[in-house]
Amino acid sequence: MNLMDLLTGNAGTQVAEKAENKFGVSKNQIIALMAVAAPLIISYLRKKSEDSNEAEALNNALEKDHDGSILNDPTKVEDRQEEGASILDHIFGGQKSQVENSLSENTGISMSKVGPILAMLAPLIMGYIGKEKKSKDVNSGGLGDLLGGILGGAQKDAQAEPSNPLNDILGQVLGGGNQQQGGLGGLLGSLFGGK
Repeated sequence: MNLMDLLTGNAGTQVAEKAENKFGVSKNQIIALMAVAAPLIISYLRKKSEDSNEAEALNNALEKDHDGSILNDPTKVEDRQEEGASILDHIFGGQKSQVENSLSENTGISMSKVGPILAMLAPLIMGYIGKEKKSKDVNSGGLGDLLGGILGGAQKDAQAEPSNPLNDILGQVLGGGNQQQGGLGGLLGSLFGGK
């Protein structure tokens, strides 16, 4: 399963429906937010995993709490929202409000709802990474490559099917961020000290 399948398939749809009922935000807006936030979360994790201590911590978290079982019952994300919020605090650190603000501007979802929706998404993303890690038998040293592979795969899918509006969003997030000063490409560039 690739990242796009995760977001548009059964798991992503169930999370979007839960969030729609809970926050009164349209399912399409939530799926668009997920399409933008998922690669962002994975990019941040990849950046963090360049530090061997962070990679070790991520590896332990994936083995202990994120084995992918949540993908079998995505409705459990609601019960894990608090955990999701602390995952996001750790991933984004001091840039969390900046990230949420930019996601809010790009999706039209109010700031007060972006954070809680992302907190429902975070355990799903971690579960997906955990499942990929397990299936490819990766240890902490290989996490950066694994995460890069997930992002690279998503970018290929986005380019292969540009007619899908979600792939268009993913393509904008993952590709051409360096030339693009506005939007999420610019955001990613500025957050990672753009090249």
